Amino acid sequence: MKKLAEHIRRVGLIANPDKAACREVVRQAARLVARSGRAVLADATTARFAGLKTTVCPDAPALARQVDLLLVFGGDGTMLRAARDASASATPLLGVNLGGLGFLTGIPATELSRGLRALWTGRFTVESRPLIEVSGRTPARAVNDFVISRGVGSRLIELEVTVDGQELTRYRCDGLIVSSPTGSTAYSLAAGGAIVSPNAEVFTLTPICPHTLSNRSVIVSLDAVISIRALSARLETILSADGELLGPLHAGETIEIRRSRRTMRLLHLNGGSFFKTLRQKLNWSGTNV
Repeated sequence: MKKLAEHIRRVGLIANPDKAACREVVRQAARLVARSGRAVLADATTARFAGLKTTVCPDAPALARQVDLLLVFGGDGTMLRAARDASASATPLLGVNLGGLGFLTGIPATELSRGLRALWTGRFTVESRPLIEVSGRTPARAVNDFVISRGVGSRLIELEVTVDGQELTRYRCDGLIVSSPTGSTAYSLAAGGAIVSPNAEVFTLTPICPHTLSNRSVIVSLDAVISIRALSARLETILSADGELLGPLHAGETIEIRRSRRTMRLLHLNGGSFFKTLRQKLNWSGTNV
């Protein structure tokens, strides 16, 4: 990737302003990038938050269009927002973790200097991961998942699900998670879903607290079209994307979830892998025989 590294001349900085610890790390990154002879840019929120005196773009999508790489400071939530914002421009992202698990972030903040040195010398790979999208009354894209769930009431909602026009089942549950391969380690994992390798071309459908104990996660092709119809007339049913509320679904309303044409491009430093991340983040130690 050395030739690609030589084309990284303009670096954009995006930070989570709710994490005070980001401020000094962003400033350090700006100094290191400038010292390498590359241009530093930032979105308006990040520049204001960190007090940067550099080229400022009005928002993250505009920044993504102007740079060759986005450095994203925060946790997976910050990465999800940045990935959606950058998807139209296909700008690669490198996450600097200041959050919790950090499945999407590439390097911890404590190793920023080492990580950037590896970056400038081409010791990295770029991975393309699919986004997913929902159509209906509230079209949107997601990196991890779409979740259909009950509102504030305590009763179960009913959902009718078909895959490529074939009936799958009717769920009575607290909700249903439809996740991308990337999203398998997010809410779906917490709800008992399978861990899916990012290069597996599949959706995972995971019910949340289903009334029927035989309801388990279902794996279908990422090329499938998943139709979900809300059946509950007197209960609030809501739709969210990557944890952000999109709005209510009314009784009889149908949404369709499919693979998006847009992708997220993640940059990984050499020496890492998805399975290594799993072992580290989930504290898998194995056994001695």
